[in-house]
Amino acid sequence: MRLIRSAAAAIALATATLAAPVVAEDRDVAAAVEAEYDNYLKDLFVHFHKNPELSFLENKTAERMATELRAAGIEVTENVGGTGVVGMLRNGDGPLILLRADMDGLPVEEKSGLDYASTATQVGQDGKEYPVMHACGHDVHITSMIGTARRLMAMKDQWSGTIMFVVQPAEERVGGAKAMLADGLYDRFGKPDYALAFHVASVLPTGKVSASESIQYSSADSVDIMVPGVGAHGASPHMGRDPVYIGSQIVTALQSIISREVMPLAPGVITVGSFHAGSKHNIISDRADLQLTVRANDEETRAQLLAAIERIAVGIGKAHGLPDELPVTVTVSEGTPVTNNDPELARRLNDVMQRELGEDAFMPWQQRGMGAEDFSYFVADQYGVPGYYFAVGGTPQEAFDAAANGGPAVPSHHSPLFKIAPKESVTLGTRAMIAAVLDLAPAS
Repeated sequence: MRLIRSAAAAIALATATLAAPVVAEDRDVAAAVEAEYDNYLKDLFVHFHKNPELSFLENKTAERMATELRAAGIEVTENVGGTGVVGMLRNGDGPLILLRADMDGLPVEEKSGLDYASTATQVGQDGKEYPVMHACGHDVHITSMIGTARRLMAMKDQWSGTIMFVVQPAEERVGGAKAMLADGLYDRFGKPDYALAFHVASVLPTGKVSASESIQYSSADSVDIMVPGVGAHGASPHMGRDPVYIGSQIVTALQSIISREVMPLAPGVITVGSFHAGSKHNIISDRADLQLTVRANDEETRAQLLAAIERIAVGIGKAHGLPDELPVTVTVSEGTPVTNNDPELARRLNDVMQRELGEDAFMPWQQRGMGAEDFSYFVADQYGVPGYYFAVGGTPQEAFDAAANGGPAVPSHHSPLFKIAPKESVTLGTRAMIAAVLDLAPAS
């Protein structure tokens, strides 16, 4: 992995004069994007990586993105749906194309070993202080957006139309897209003819892009289960109702939904990611709190899972003698539908990726897990906006080869060890976005 070794560059960036976009005289997009990265985007990436912010609290990131877009010559509106930023680049008649980049980090302490690793902390919306890390590659997305904006500005004679740059908050909370739309995104700036986004992927080798012609990502719902109890001494469990035991029964029973209720060929995941209760060895507490993530690949299965979770959790509480005035409660706090690519648009742009990036650059799509994305809100059926979401490889092939030969495993997204190859990821994502725009909005 090619690493950026000068942390001082990130510090100097705050006072540096914003550079003008690099223009390649030979009009070679690949060479121009590489030059842009070496001369400007590299330091911008380091800045974003070292200064991540939590969902809905991306104030400094949003401010920097607004500054960068304005410096590229783009009309900017801030505070859309909270910290969201919208940039409009108008260049004659043609389609309106939405390009989206998410910008939030995660409450993870970075242990990547990078010399520009984040040491940032931030107080979250819950009032608690957390370490913060770009453990999912959103720093790649926003850096690439600036690269795309600067290049398209320099190439205005090669395309015609309007680009809507959407800098989205809170993808990790799957709430930012919904918030921007609720704040009138399409009413204020126009309904796009197309919506595009990409995600850097640690499971793909650098130099590769991949996109589905149907489902790209699963649905995701965050479910909170509150199990009340009747407190008692640990030596006298018969005097109370133990929420830890009841909660444990719920955890175990939830897995029967996947194995015994959902049709075996319909993918689904129910993971209990958090279980908190009690304060001391010999005290039966009066409450346990469970946090779940629930995934599905279609809306019918999604609804089935959520209904079954509530039925089982409430029913187990009753079975263990919780009184009617102390029921188990189940709340869906956050959620996003399945992300589907528009088949016709995906076929068209997949061909573009192969043609413009090279036959070897495109990999057929393979769903490697049940990750989710709130980009789905931008292309929801109610809007009728064709969407194309693609993946960009972020890990050098040598790292996969080393892992296959007994070396360290490639870290997953959301891991404190997560890292990607920034230059390869940013430049390929930028080239792919430019190629898509040039195909969808040719010069008139």
